[in-house]
Amino acid sequence: MPKSITLGVTDLSFHRVTASLVTHVLNDMGFEVNRIYSPHQDNFAKLKSGELDMLSSAWLPSSHGIYKADVEDVQPLLELGLHYEPYALWGVPDYIPENAVSEVSDLLKPDVIAKMNKDIQGINPGAGITRFSIKMMDEYGLNQAGYRFHTGTEEDCFTAFEQAVDNKEWVAVPLWKPQFLHHKYTIREIKEPKGLLGIVDRAVLLLREDRAQLFSQAQINKLDALRFSNEIIAELDYLVSREGLLLDEVTRNWLDSQKLITA
Repeated sequence: MPKSITLGVTDLSFHRVTASLVTHVLNDMGFEVNRIYSPHQDNFAKLKSGELDMLSSAWLPSSHGIYKADVEDVQPLLELGLHYEPYALWGVPDYIPENAVSEVSDLLKPDVIAKMNKDIQGINPGAGITRFSIKMMDEYGLNQAGYRFHTGTEEDCFTAFEQAVDNKEWVAVPLWKPQFLHHKYTIREIKEPKGLLGIVDRAVLLLREDRAQLFSQAQINKLDALRFSNEIIAELDYLVSREGLLLDEVTRNWLDSQKLITA
């Protein structure tokens, strides 16, 4: 009878992609995997309570470090693998001239304010990019200049950007890498010299130390050896989120192709 593992997945498209890759690896080890999808903070609360054995993927140290520290108040965690190297950013479509908007403070130029869509559509409140962006709105005086930051679903954020691009609007998007929009669109990052967007994080698999005995050392080593990349996750995310392909088929096909390449 296969061992059972409960894997927490932050309920955003690129996290679902990465967790699917991890799930296939666990399945191939003989585990039955139960994926539980939750918002950021809820995931870590469930990891802390023991409802989850593992979490994919934590962004450390910037985005999810505060949540990890809270779990480790009661339960040490193992960090495994390097799924990709994510970071938060604000970007604009590449048709906006760089000499008009190259950094966040340029959004305050009168001629830019006249052209720019004032609604900046974000995602859910617990996301690192949301926390960072809300602080940026204050620190750069964007609220006073008439801009408004809105939380919402990831689809709210992505479709707002896609519709703006379809209409050739000037728009700023709070985003991150990896994310599927980068696979289709050229999104130019704008500079944020105050350092409010955090640093380049490490996306890792977290395992409660008290569940480590479920695995052999060889299995732990295999999980720790998992390496993807921002570009791979963005491409797989695009295939699922915009081309409508089935998540677990997309990730299994990619893993199988890698075995052929390395064989």
